[in-house]
Amino acid sequence: MNRQDIEISDLRRITELVKEQYRYDFTNYAMSSFRRRILRIMELYKFGSADLLIKRLKDDRSFFDEFIAEITVNVTEMFRDPPFWRELRDNVIPNILLNHNTISIWHAGCSSGEEVFSMAILLKEMGILHKAKIIATDIDKVILEKAKKGHYSMKNMELNEKNYIRFEGKNNFKDYFKEENGKAVMDKSLIENVSFREHDLVQGVVFNKFDLILCRNVMIYFNQNLQNEVLKKHHESLFKYGYLVIGSKESLIWCEIANKFIVVNNEEKIYKKIKD
Repeated sequence: MNRQDIEISDLRRITELVKEQYRYDFTNYAMSSFRRRILRIMELYKFGSADLLIKRLKDDRSFFDEFIAEITVNVTEMFRDPPFWRELRDNVIPNILLNHNTISIWHAGCSSGEEVFSMAILLKEMGILHKAKIIATDIDKVILEKAKKGHYSMKNMELNEKNYIRFEGKNNFKDYFKEENGKAVMDKSLIENVSFREHDLVQGVVFNKFDLILCRNVMIYFNQNLQNEVLKKHHESLFKYGYLVIGSKESLIWCEIANKFIVVNNEEKIYKKIKD
């Protein structure tokens, strides 16, 4: 199939089927991004038409898990944007702990877990990992299993180590993993206090309150209506004076709850909730 062949009407048929049969709602995903992912799936699985993809989705529940893994973008790295992690360590988390003995953190859209391990290393080096309750969620249960295992390509660890050095970590980054069969196996004690859960940011309900929510580079795949709805849930999920972090290309400026936050660091896209 030519990459130009898929029609908007086909994309709508796919989103309607997925919503009706599996209760995942991609209706308000950014159409250009969703279309690219669908075309990639059709190439990977050699579907000659949208009809064949739709039939497979209808008939094969196990294929749907693979479909979700492809639709959701799972590109991440440890200590991505090192200045952001320094800001968390030096200012945001100390401010939260001024009035609390513990800290609750939600990684919304945690992907394969690199951000979760980065947070755990940061908290351990601050001596407060035992005070943290961390929940890490993703819509993709296959990628969640990868996050729980904490096994990563050794090739990726080179970049992760460079990021850690720029973060100005206290230790040798290699102390946090060991190499087994060509894979980097992360120290599992880092995530003893982490609860990994399948959760849909679009259709999922508010399930807890947090001091800090990280939802970085997830909403760029949503259209503005959907971003607005997700941000309202994030606002509701934060304690007053809690912090929300979004991706460097994302913004709260235009959304309905913008006046309920102040900008703490515009470059790192860190916001503080000031109104319920």
